[in-house]
Parts: sequence; C-alpha cells; structure tokens
Amino acid sequence: MAKTSLFIALIILLGSTAFAQGSPAGSMPTASITDKVDKLFEQWNKPDSPGCALGVIKDGKFVYKRGYGSANLDYNVPLSSESVFYIASTSKQFTAASILLLIRRGVISLDDDIRKYFPELPKYEATITVSHLVHHTSGLRDYLELRGMAGQKSDEPFNNEEAVELIARQKGLNFKPGERFLYSNSNYVLMAEIVRRASGKNLREFADENIFRPLGMTNTHFNDDRTAIVKNRVVSYAPIASGRFRQFVKTIEAMGDGNLLTSVEDLARWDQNAYDDKVGGEGFSNQMLTRTKLNSGQEIPYAFGLGNEEYKGLKAVAHGGGFMGFRTEMIRFPEQKFTVICLCNIGSATPYALARQVADIYLADLLKPAEARPNSAPPASNSPQPPTLTAEQLAEYIGVYYSEELDATYRVVIEDGKLFIKARNATRASLVPRPKDEFRQLGTIFSFARNDQKQVTGFALNGGRARGIRFVKKAN
Repeated sequence: MAKTSLFIALIILLGSTAFAQGSPAGSMPTASITDKVDKLFEQWNKPDSPGCALGVIKDGKFVYKRGYGSANLDYNVPLSSESVFYIASTSKQFTAASILLLIRRGVISLDDDIRKYFPELPKYEATITVSHLVHHTSGLRDYLELRGMAGQKSDEPFNNEEAVELIARQKGLNFKPGERFLYSNSNYVLMAEIVRRASGKNLREFADENIFRPLGMTNTHFNDDRTAIVKNRVVSYAPIASGRFRQFVKTIEAMGDGNLLTSVEDLARWDQNAYDDKVGGEGFSNQMLTRTKLNSGQEIPYAFGLGNEEYKGLKAVAHGGGFMGFRTEMIRFPEQKFTVICLCNIGSATPYALARQVADIYLADLLKPAEARPNSAPPASNSPQPPTLTAEQLAEYIGVYYSEELDATYRVVIEDGKLFIKARNATRASLVPRPKDEFRQLGTIFSFARNDQKQVTGFALNGGRARGIRFVKKAN
C-alpha cells in the first residue's frame, strides 16, 4: 500500500509540474524552469524598480506569467500580466492586420499607388505602392528621424496629420522604391492614414471594431488621445545614477508605426488568432507572413509587421519595439505553438534577448547551438585618421543653411577650432572632418556641395533612415 501510494504521488507530481503535452521540457520540473526564468529578471524584481511583464504560452494557454518590478514608482504599483504597456513598434502588426483586412475585403490593393490616398505627396521617379509600405521597401525617409533633424524632441506632442505633412514635404527618397529594405516608421504612419481615408474610420476605431473587440482584447487600443484615462497604464523610466530613475511622459498621438496600448493578457488572445483565424478568416494569419521580393528578385523576411526568422534551427515570427523607456518583444514559434511576450518599462532592458533566453529554457531540447558569427570589423588601428583642416579651411563652411524639407535652419560655427551646429535642440558635438567636403557628427554625415567657384553652397544631411536632405546656404 505504501509503495502504491508513493507511486501515485510521484505520477501526480510529474503530471502537475511537467511543461505542456509532449514538450521538450516535459522532464524538467516547473520549479526548475521558473527559477531559471526568474533569474533572468532578478535585477528588476523589486518594488523600487521598473521592470518587465512576462507571458509564456504553450498550446494556447499560459504556462507562466509574471511581473517583475513596478508599473508606477510613485505609487508602488506592481507589474503584472494585466499591466497596460505602450508597445512601440510591436504595434506594427496590428496596423498591417488592419490593412490586410481591407485588402481581403477588396477595399484597397497591395498594388495601389499610394498617391491614390495621398495626392499631397510628390510624384517620385517611381511609384510607391501599398506593398512597398507594408514591407519597408518604399524608400520613404523615416519621419521620426526627420523630426529629430528638424529640432523636435521625442516627447513633443505630434499626431498623424503632422507626420503626414512632414513626409509630404520630402522631395527625395532614400532609394528607388523596391530597390532595398530599410525600416522606416513613415511607412506605417501612412498605412494608418490609408485605413482612415479608405474606410472612413481612423485606425483606433477600425482596429477596435475589427480586431480587438472580436478577440476580447478589452485593454487594447491605439492611443490617439494623450489626455485619456487608461486603467492599469504603465509608466516608463530611464535609469540614472545611484539606482534612481527618470520618468518619461507620453505625449504623442501619432499611431500606426506605434502607439498601441495593450497587456500580456491581451497579446495572448492575439497570439491565439495566429492558429484559429477568428479575426480575418481562413488563411489570414498565413497571409500576414507573406514576404516580398526586391526589384533584384531577392526575397526579404519582413512580412506584414512581422519578421520571419529562424532561431537556433526553429522557425520563428517576431517583432520588437522601443520608445521613451518602453522596450517590448513578442516571439512566436508556430510549429511548437509556443510564444514568449516580454514587455518592459525601463529603457535599459533588452526584451529581444530576454524573450529568446526564456525560449532557450523552455525549448532547450529542440534548439540547436547558435552559430558563431565571425567578427568582420577591422582593427581600430586600421581606421583612417580624420584629415586636419586649417582655420581658413574650416571657415569656408561657416554660415546659415536652410532646409525646405525640414523647415529648419542650421548655423555652422567655429568654436575652439572645431565646427559645430547651432540649431533648435541641436546636439552638442563637433563635426569631425572626413575626406571630400564631408563631416561626421555622431551617426550623421554632412556632405557639403560647392559651385564652380569652389564656394560652399549647401550640404546634404544623411542619417540612418533619412538620407539626402538638402540644406541651402543662405548667408555667411
């Protein structure tokens, strides 16, 4: 009798602590798994720190969900799976889903020229289609980077109307549409406006009616009203010296590229739609994973607001985001019906890595070792030294420059023998000389132009996602 009882107890213990049916982690007690997971988030697991909310889903059900740290340090509100986060660019899949719903209903087409919806945009050398927007192959300059170049801070209020106006002022593109993949938030702001102009409802209304309410995502919406009261809203922070934190205040109302408020619980409901297509109908979720090809024929992995990838030998679908102290990641392993959602409210967190580390723990027996990546960076000693310019040479560049595309004025001045930019909210960093009339300021390149008399007449400003912005010299 004692042996029988012991055997039954052992069966009950194994059954209650094993990971879901047939899981590779089935032989590992849940306590061992969760201890390892908790260790990843240990540094934030205290009431006087921001942190992360985590959800781990297998076969449509949570196998683990937990909050680490506080949602609001003013009131010591703990984070949980019901905390409502701003999820930044992880929002893009919902904008893309709204576009896809309109495509499947025949309201719009992937092949539509976007000037059908935006006649105010310039007529570029080649047509930009809705497909180019979806897959980030349009060549449109990133409006967030343009705002920074124009001297606007990330916490200054702005909405979709202002974003579209700025995009429409751009006379050039980063490249010919379809020629390259370059992630640009402009694409998804314009997609949000296509939803409004084609359906008669703004993105918040359309997504609520067609996605969130049907799925029971009651704590999810595109937040186009920064004054609205949002229950369980999370505040984001940046760490500063001595274990203290600086709070961000969300002011933006632009949506499409971001600005979705949601929770781990609600994202789990959306995750389930990837398997049952309750929203969209049969084939909808597979269509969301449709890739595209560049003009060269090369296929790119970016689909409808989602990245197709392979992680340690397994197919995965993922997208992350980051803005104003929020850092987010959602990664799904469709063949294993396994998903990790990691939403953080501290700017130093790395949910991209954390979510994959959680997957490493649960899917350990299925994952292959990560391939080592060769270090292709040249030794620092091989880097060319910047040219040395005389005071007379530096003086050739000083003056007042204006960009119609940004509606911004830059003054180039000499201070302490170096060139600096004086402009609204300009970065205090010198322009480092490069060959052929070029200068670098942090990650931005200034390429100066000269006339036939060798006089400097202007420059082109080149950032990571906004290139070729023209400034004309107006005065010395």
